[in-house]
Amino acid sequence: MGDRTEVAGQRVMTMLVALLFVGNALNYVDRQVLALLKPTLQAEFHWGDADYAHLGSAFQIAAAGALLFVGWFVDRLGVRMAYGLAVATWSMAGMAHALAATVQQFVAARIVLAAGESVSTPAGLKAATLYLPARRRNMAIGLVNTAPNIGAILTPILIPPFALAFGWKAAFVVTGSLGFLWLIGWAVATRDLKPLGNVPERARVEWGVLLGDRRTWTVIGAKALTDCVWWFVLFWMPDFFNRQFAMGQGAIGLPIAIIFSLAALGAMTSGGFYPLLLARGFSVNGARKTSMLFYALVVLAMPLALMVSSPWAAAVLIGLGLFAHQGFSTNILGMTTDIVPAVRVASVIALGAVAGNLSGTGIIELAGWSLGNGHGYVPMFAICGGAYLAALAFIQIMLPRLDLANV
Repeated sequence: MGDRTEVAGQRVMTMLVALLFVGNALNYVDRQVLALLKPTLQAEFHWGDADYAHLGSAFQIAAAGALLFVGWFVDRLGVRMAYGLAVATWSMAGMAHALAATVQQFVAARIVLAAGESVSTPAGLKAATLYLPARRRNMAIGLVNTAPNIGAILTPILIPPFALAFGWKAAFVVTGSLGFLWLIGWAVATRDLKPLGNVPERARVEWGVLLGDRRTWTVIGAKALTDCVWWFVLFWMPDFFNRQFAMGQGAIGLPIAIIFSLAALGAMTSGGFYPLLLARGFSVNGARKTSMLFYALVVLAMPLALMVSSPWAAAVLIGLGLFAHQGFSTNILGMTTDIVPAVRVASVIALGAVAGNLSGTGIIELAGWSLGNGHGYVPMFAICGGAYLAALAFIQIMLPRLDLANV
């Protein structure tokens, strides 16, 4: 009987990780469609680079504003209800893009999309902390952090030709509707989930304690310094290949897919790299920071993409940058679940995501200004190259030693 119960428990945990993976992938499918359809939408609605940058900024600012409340939302309602409501909201918002006819209407759809999608990462990390044992958590986080890349690989391959065949409105409707299929699986598979130990599913957020803790500010600072790279690549790379290598909408999907394939590899290797270092006798502090240093050095290859004449070489170099980003990001998320008490994980991750969205807004607007004023992509790539060494230095200053938190 005990063996049967253990097998059933393993099955439930596997299903949970699978659902978190798919939910996170859909999150990035819905947000990436706009960037991939930029040439078509720009021609139809006569947008300039500044208009497009403002659309990106609206998303980032809305997400940052929503994230101020996401930690409270997830901690108070519980992961199951909070995540389900979020997916329903962002799926409807994604479909609503098909009804937009002006920049203002696109902005309204992006704002609602951002508010719904902002729940995904805090809810996913909270679920991993509550329902998965520590020995499986880092690998699961690495796998779930791979999901955005899978979405970002499949979307540029499938959506541009789909939009050419059936129109840009159909692309938004179909991608948005996928979330409702996910909701059915979520409702069925999470009914019997129980938190490990004595950690409550719902808890009051004590803001004074949260904001007075150096661990909170360590996560916030690390996310602010590094998330801007992800948002820059996600939002501007289709334009980069269109502008730099004269690639049309039908051709840009493959280099974008290469970039996010390497990003997925970064997330997956990080999920195994940290436990491997632990197994070799490294301390929690040594294993985490050594892993981060490796990825911070790899990202230094990314600015070289501006110097090559081949779009495929550029895709590989930018992909190495996102490989490093995802490896470093998985370590930040894993570090958070290690050092922050479980009842505060969603709130801390949400605050970190606020900082990341705001820095993402900054780099998106910088790109719009830089391109509009003849400076090209140089400033943004320079920021990307140094971001991770700066983040690791910040972590070391704030927390010279990382220790496991009490749940």
